[in-house]
Parts: sequence; C-alpha cells; structure tokens
Amino acid sequence: MDNLRYIRETMERATAFTAISGWALVLVGGTAIAAAVVASRVSSVDAGLVVWLAEALIALAIAGGASVRKARASKMPLFSMPGKRFALSFSPPMVVGALLTAVLYRAGLSSALPGTWMLLYGTGIVTGGAFSVKVVPVMGLCFMAVGATALFLPASWGAGLMVAGFGGLHVLFGIIIARRYGG
Repeated sequence: MDNLRYIRETMERATAFTAISGWALVLVGGTAIAAAVVASRVSSVDAGLVVWLAEALIALAIAGGASVRKARASKMPLFSMPGKRFALSFSPPMVVGALLTAVLYRAGLSSALPGTWMLLYGTGIVTGGAFSVKVVPVMGLCFMAVGATALFLPASWGAGLMVAGFGGLHVLFGIIIARRYGG
C-alpha cells in the first residue's frame, strides 16, 4: 500500500492543473467588459468600486463553477495535488489585493486600484499557473504588464486598461485554453 501511495503521489506531482475552463474565461472577459460599461456610467467612485467588486464575485463564481464541472468531466478531483498547489499559490495575491483595495480606497488613492488589481491578479495567475498548462503563467505575465502600465499612465486610462486586461486578456487566453486544452 505504501508503494501504491508513493506512485500515486509521484504521478500527481507530475501532472498539471487542467481544470481551468477556457470558455469560462471568455465569459469572465465578457462580464468584465459589461462591468466596465456599467462602471463608466455611474457618477461616483464608490459606485464604480461596488460594480468592480461585484464583478470579481461574479467572475469567481463563473470560473469556480466551470472548474468544478471540468474536473468532474475529466474524472479528476478538483483538489488533487496540482489543484491544491494552484489554489495555495493563487490565493495569497488575491487576499493582498483585497487588503490593498481597502487601504487605497480609504487613503483616497482609488486611481491606483486598476493597476494594483491587475498586478496582483497577474501575480496569482503566474504563481498558480506554475502548476498548470504553460499558457496560464503567460496570461499572468500579460496581466502584470497591463497592471504595471496602468500604474504609470494617467488615472483616466485606468478604465480602458481594465477592459484590456480583465476583458480582453480573459477572452484571448480563454479561447487559446479552450482550443488547446479542451474547453
């Protein structure tokens, strides 16, 4: 039994986390574009922040639900060793993003949120993607590049860069993942 457990654990360590749904990423990109439209029509920073925080929860529900379905369809447990590693690597930058959102908002630095969000989301994707297929960390690096750009361009560019990042990059990489790695 110990030998079988060792073999199973060795095989789990050698596999990639493949429960990322490309079509779900496309849908997340679409909801991000919709959120950007809604956020552009609200009159206050507070309301815009609420729109984007709601979008984050919607995106989490879409991506999480699709990952569960994809894992079940492939008869792989979602929290196999690669899945656990992905989650443990992805989560810390998301927690930091939530904390910095509160701090930056309270300090009146909401204009830094788009860049901060994309940098930290990209960091989470890069670190989590180390346990996934090769295109996932590339997507994370692209988010980091857009996020870094957002930090150094005028604040008025933030909304457009959010569309490019959370909308465009999700759609682009979602299509790549769906075509190359099955849905």
